[in-house]
Amino acid sequence: MSHDMRRHNIAGTSPWEAVVGYSRAVRVGQVVHVAGTTATMNGEVVGVNDPARQTQVVLDIIAAALAQAGARLEDVVRTRIYITDMTHWEDIGRAHGKVFGHIRPAASMVQVAALIDPRHLVEIEAEAIVS
Repeated sequence: MSHDMRRHNIAGTSPWEAVVGYSRAVRVGQVVHVAGTTATMNGEVVGVNDPARQTQVVLDIIAAALAQAGARLEDVVRTRIYITDMTHWEDIGRAHGKVFGHIRPAASMVQVAALIDPRHLVEIEAEAIVS
């Protein structure tokens, strides 16, 4: 069985993709990497001061990027969750669990000093293997 090993870049809506030089997601073969994703839609931060809402928006954006790459949330094998305030871990963790509770990817959650916009409370990366 031969797999297509060409690189497929999946664009998002961020104007920063061209400036910084990244793609929302990249698929090579059966593997999809989704870039760090924040709760930013149409240039606006969604869910300011609401870590659970931001997490849900982030995961919706990730799900859409995966779909564009021919993958599903069920294909996700790893997430990396970056948060700016560890006191929000439970709200963010529960929102992650609503999406991934039955999928159970390997996951990390770490506190970082800051994200690009101070209104961002969470940023998530995902990796998927399409079966």
